[in-house]
Amino acid sequence: MAAEQMADRGEEPGQAVPVATPPTAPAVAPSAAPAGPAAEAPVPPARPLDAIDRDILRILQTDGRASIRSVAERVHVSRANAYARINRLVEDGVIRGFGARVDHERAGQGASAYITLKIVQNSWRTVREQLQALPGATHIALVSGDFDVLLLVHTPDNRALRELVLTRIQSIPEVLSTRTLLVFEETDLGPRPDRPAELA
Repeated sequence: MAAEQMADRGEEPGQAVPVATPPTAPAVAPSAAPAGPAAEAPVPPARPLDAIDRDILRILQTDGRASIRSVAERVHVSRANAYARINRLVEDGVIRGFGARVDHERAGQGASAYITLKIVQNSWRTVREQLQALPGATHIALVSGDFDVLLLVHTPDNRALRELVLTRIQSIPEVLSTRTLLVFEETDLGPRPDRPAELA
């Protein structure tokens, strides 16, 4: 992406660097899980997790399509116990949702980028709402340091990415400046069976 294309409204051209995608949620929910993203609401404190809870989380993060029966057998509890535990993890907000891990390039989203934003002080909630509505936005974080917000997006191509940044993001009144880092290659570092220490 040409530097001059990203210079409008404070876009600082940055060197594109290979970066990794943040871990994603489990691929497919058991029947007890909510179908879509949970609405933002006060969440009560989570109850302490025991070794079985952690084993269940490991299993679901590695294989979100695991059945209740399979989970129960692997953690050596009854199906009713496994079902109740998963429900409790969902209710407590420990499990925030379920979704597929997608190869974005094969899914027709060949351009990926991390976009950093500087925003007006105390405007995080307003900005977050608008960023969540962007097509291709997959991860948003409020961070400390030289910028305020880190956004990961996937778009069909560089033209769509440019339009997203210059037309959509920079039109948000509370966004003071942006910087775009193209992703050359990414590797999903989600939990794997060969990582026994996960969630230990």
